Amino acid sequence: MILMVSVQNLDEALQALKGGADIVDVKNLQEALVGSANPWVVKQVREAIPEPHHASVTLGVVPNQVGTVAMAVYAAGQIGATSVKVGFMNHEYELAKEILHASKEALASTDTKLIGSLFADNILYEGLEPRLMVKLAQETACDGWLIDTLTKDGRNLFDFIPEPELKDMVFESKKTGMSTALSGHLKIDNLDELARINPDIVGVRGAVCSKGDRSDGVHWEAVEQFKQQLEMRQSGEIDVHGGARANTSNGTNKNNGDHAGGWVVIDGTGKTCASILSELTDQVFGDPESFVEVVMPDVLNTYDVVVWAEDGGHSVVTQRKDSDGAVRILIQP
Repeated sequence: MILMVSVQNLDEALQALKGGADIVDVKNLQEALVGSANPWVVKQVREAIPEPHHASVTLGVVPNQVGTVAMAVYAAGQIGATSVKVGFMNHEYELAKEILHASKEALASTDTKLIGSLFADNILYEGLEPRLMVKLAQETACDGWLIDTLTKDGRNLFDFIPEPELKDMVFESKKTGMSTALSGHLKIDNLDELARINPDIVGVRGAVCSKGDRSDGVHWEAVEQFKQQLEMRQSGEIDVHGGARANTSNGTNKNNGDHAGGWVVIDGTGKTCASILSELTDQVFGDPESFVEVVMPDVLNTYDVVVWAEDGGHSVVTQRKDSDGAVRILIQP
């Protein structure tokens, strides 16, 4: 998991960066329920954020106008935003598809990624069912998706969609290589649930503002604290799975002696879990005879690789830790 912090201006972006945010996401909290920042603010932030950090753009709840949204997406691409999020509230499903298709075309000549977004509390607005997010993103070739919330009354993401459902949605998308992000009034107290779900991105704002108030401004010390707690779960220092599927003792495989394939290594260092699972899927589909050794830098992604192997009927032969803390998982297709 990496940390995305929502910001409204350059000062907040720099505070987020100082605290260790991986992504600064520019939005406008004063415009409608969630709105888009002015393009010069986005440009200012983009130019100030160095690689490998990301500067993304949220368009918020977009209008029912295909061309207008596509133009806004095109502008985000021309500014050089890492990604642009297109959110739907009370839209018809087919219209949402049309808007995302047009948005994808608008980004064709850029490196900007398209992120479709639905809101977990859309039911309060007679809106588009958020559980359609995976289907919607897949049918429109989005690079990833975000589930967020619109209400700011103290309820958060988990008040509208429970952990098991979110985990299924995230895991289904990871297997296709699609990035996943969860947001919606999340706090440090939610990090255990988030770690068990293990989205690629966790998005926050209120939790990293100076007084815990999303309107009070992002503060680097609060960002740093949130980031530290997130990393403690990634490293396994805080165990959110109770040891399940996490042992590193040698396993056994009844068919080892008859296996005649080769040996392939997939290094997950610096990769999202989605890209690792996609690479694994392509590897075993194209070469079902070779053992695959996966090098995993963090515990949470290790757990997901083991689940992927078990769900696919593959054998986890061994798990062992390197001296640098990385886990090597040997899989026999």
